[in-house]
Amino acid sequence: MARPIWTGTVSFGLLNIPVRLMAGERRVDLSFRMLDSRNNARVRYERVNEETGEEVPWKEIVKAFEYDKGSYVVLEEDDIAAASPDRKETIDIEMFVDVASIGPEYFDKPYVLEPAAKAEKGYVLLRDVLARTGKAGIGRVVIRTREYLAAVIPRGDALVMMVLRFAQELVDPEEYKLPEGKSTKWKISGREVEMAEQLIESMSGEWAPDDFKDDFRLRLQKVIEERVRSQKVVQDDDEEDERPPEGSATNVIDFAELLKRSLAKKDGKPVKKSAKKAAKKASKKKAAKKSTKKTATRKAG
Repeated sequence: MARPIWTGTVSFGLLNIPVRLMAGERRVDLSFRMLDSRNNARVRYERVNEETGEEVPWKEIVKAFEYDKGSYVVLEEDDIAAASPDRKETIDIEMFVDVASIGPEYFDKPYVLEPAAKAEKGYVLLRDVLARTGKAGIGRVVIRTREYLAAVIPRGDALVMMVLRFAQELVDPEEYKLPEGKSTKWKISGREVEMAEQLIESMSGEWAPDDFKDDFRLRLQKVIEERVRSQKVVQDDDEEDERPPEGSATNVIDFAELLKRSLAKKDGKPVKKSAKKAAKKASKKKAAKKSTKKTATRKAG
């Protein structure tokens, strides 16, 4: 069974939907080992000190940034920890935008959001409303130690979280030498445009991703299988299923009330954390009152 990368929540307004962040892609590349052709022994990478030529143990290795050729700034673990984002296991949605407005160059890596136990109602609510409105939830998420920009998008029965590239990660096409202007400037005739359109139309069809295979990988895999069958191989004597704790949310949460309170923010700004804390505190008080009332009733009986 696939294991989650982390277990946390999707948060927007006063709503928190417990989810598991699952991998949305499968690596199928063939990986190769390097062997010494003289005796088929594995070739190892070593961490070698350039000055002494000696191997450096992991405990002696530090991280450094080369700010100029041969000049470094050494960073301690505390420095890196202090710069790490505060958000942990939360996709904090800051705004909603039209999915169509996000350029394809921004999409980087897919993940699937799986609802935690008893969190299906909130999950379906967000999924269906996003599908009806054509919107994507934009927020930030921390995966392992790095913070990413992300878009939560409906896809069939699933909510997919797409990691987005930040604008500074993209190269502006204007940095390259590109042909400016319309086709007439480049002496392209109307007939040429018409024939190109006809060719595109004749080659058009429905997008069926399963029709496209990695032919190079398949051919190489066939070679490997044939070598294994013919026993032309080199011998080398060289997952635990853990399910995360289920979310504490239930399907009886009053989503209408939470949505109403979220919408009550007239200025349209995201709800502050203090408001979220107050809502949680009020919820706990309400639960405590109910518990006290039940105890009193039992005693009276």
